[in-house]
Amino acid sequence: MSNIIKNYKSLAKDKKRRDILSIIEAGLHSIQPIEVLEKNVSLKDNILFIKNKKYDISQYKRIFILGIGKGSADIADILNERLNGLVTSGDVIDLTLKKIKNIKVTKGEHPLPTQTNLNFTKGVIEKYSKLKNTDLVITIICGGGSALFEYPSKISKDLLIDISKIMLTSGVPIEEMNTIRKHLSKVKGGQLAELIYPAKIISLIFSDIPGNDLSFIASGPTVKDKTNIADAISIINKFDIQSKLNINLSIFTETPKDNKYFENISNTLMLSNVTALNTMFKKAIKLGYKSTILSDRIQMEARELGEYLIKKTYQDTVLLGGGESVVTVHGNGKGGRNQEASLASYKYVDKDTVFISIGTDGWDNSDFAGGIMDDITIKDANKLGLVFDDYINNDDSYNFFKKTGDAIITGKLPSNVSDLMIVLKRK
Repeated sequence: MSNIIKNYKSLAKDKKRRDILSIIEAGLHSIQPIEVLEKNVSLKDNILFIKNKKYDISQYKRIFILGIGKGSADIADILNERLNGLVTSGDVIDLTLKKIKNIKVTKGEHPLPTQTNLNFTKGVIEKYSKLKNTDLVITIICGGGSALFEYPSKISKDLLIDISKIMLTSGVPIEEMNTIRKHLSKVKGGQLAELIYPAKIISLIFSDIPGNDLSFIASGPTVKDKTNIADAISIINKFDIQSKLNINLSIFTETPKDNKYFENISNTLMLSNVTALNTMFKKAIKLGYKSTILSDRIQMEARELGEYLIKKTYQDTVLLGGGESVVTVHGNGKGGRNQEASLASYKYVDKDTVFISIGTDGWDNSDFAGGIMDDITIKDANKLGLVFDDYINNDDSYNFFKKTGDAIITGKLPSNVSDLMIVLKRK
């Protein structure tokens, strides 16, 4: 089995590093689409089996695949093959292009919505609002879908982008961010379900949200929304977004609450970071470590993450966590939350400790998936004359790890189940 971490050999400078990197490798392999669908999706005599559910697809005249988010193209390709020529057509927006028979794939952009993203979504609105109750839509909902699948309800693209930028740089937790997004959109918060009604929807959901609340993954396009406009306004006020942009609070739209739009929908959680964490736990045990999964839903400032986890780790132990940290931007450097978490942990590692935070989509706001911090990193940085706090204060973790050579590089991956954090302590 080939390494997902492309620079594995150059990073694996001692046994501690080899162990921690092999643990991460095991976790990343377990969440790749081919692994997940091989175990959970099959077709026999027009009965589609998905996890513990089965569907008689012979009753539908037409079958469509609609994929949104990071990795949805690969999943759509595999699913299309499993359905063995039964798919009428499909539409996918992902960060990478892929040729799929009968399915049009659009290369969108992330983390901010763009005109390409809006054009794709407008096309979906026009096409899928015409379906009938004899039609079946299999939706693939993945992380990153909030930006990739978007069409504003009452505001301009530019104002939508401005609001998104402020949320991304102000430390707004993902669930609160997606609450605002739902009430600015024509397709989020169950509005895609309302749009497709009365057609049948089978929704395969791949979680990047800590806690796996289906209504927040990609802002819940096929799931009934439990938030309302008042919730969105409360968050706008909490983070002082209104005064920063001088926005009118009448811009928000209520999401559908009528149960009829959701009675013909089957939402299935296909994958979350729990799969990766359990696999990493077993790998750590196999390597001779005591192992603990602290939580699959960690949310805190990236700068505080390393300290929090390292102080909870005992000798000869691997501590595992999943979730999504946030970054409140202070400088003008380059980097992502995983790189910042790894860099800021330098004060708390010693010769026995290695810390890594990594994005499971392989793209931590840059071509680095994350960074590795240990005594080797510290020694190399000191030889280069790098001042840790200067890079931290300027939010410039990317250039720090570029200079030390301790960035983790995977390339963009067709998986996205939030972030993984690991601390390894060994004498």
